[in-house]
Amino acid sequence: MTEPVIVSDPPSAGPVKHEDLKLLQEVILRTPGDPGLEMCIQCGTCGGSCPSASAMDHTPRAIFAMLRAGMREDVMKSNTPWMCVSCYYCTVRCPQEIHITDVMYTLKNMSLESKVGGNSTASDFSKTFISLVENYGRSFEIGLAGFHNVKHFITRLPSMTPMAIGMLTKKGMSPFPPKRIKGMDQLKKILKRAKELEAV
Repeated sequence: MTEPVIVSDPPSAGPVKHEDLKLLQEVILRTPGDPGLEMCIQCGTCGGSCPSASAMDHTPRAIFAMLRAGMREDVMKSNTPWMCVSCYYCTVRCPQEIHITDVMYTLKNMSLESKVGGNSTASDFSKTFISLVENYGRSFEIGLAGFHNVKHFITRLPSMTPMAIGMLTKKGMSPFPPKRIKGMDQLKKILKRAKELEAV
């Protein structure tokens, strides 16, 4: 019987662990298409290409190593998927053509389902943004910033007041909710169908 491969020092793993590929396979199966996740060679191109990597508690390659090690709770608590801005730069630059951004969407869904997520700041921001799009068909910047900061950073609000006043007076943002886009009925149908497909 072949000895399992050792994962090299996944973050916060403590002692080096043997691979437990069940979690990795679950993520692969739950990601649309063939994400090619098992092809990761730990080169670090993804993290080096990511515009929001500095805000991530683990780089994408570290997350992939943690998936291989079966570190479910650590992955579910990570803010990495939530910091992904869906620019697809990592996917385009990956030498193994791994669908990294799609994997991040899968991990977001799994994190929400698991209810073991750590800090909810990033996921709440995402939910607020989605709620605004579902209601107006577009984002509402001052509403998004307002709701988010009241919930998570209320003590920061006084220091942000001068910037908010400047943006309002220079018409960089409107204090009023946006007009709903034309064709909201069609958008709602599209979103409803997307949720149905996601549940399959």
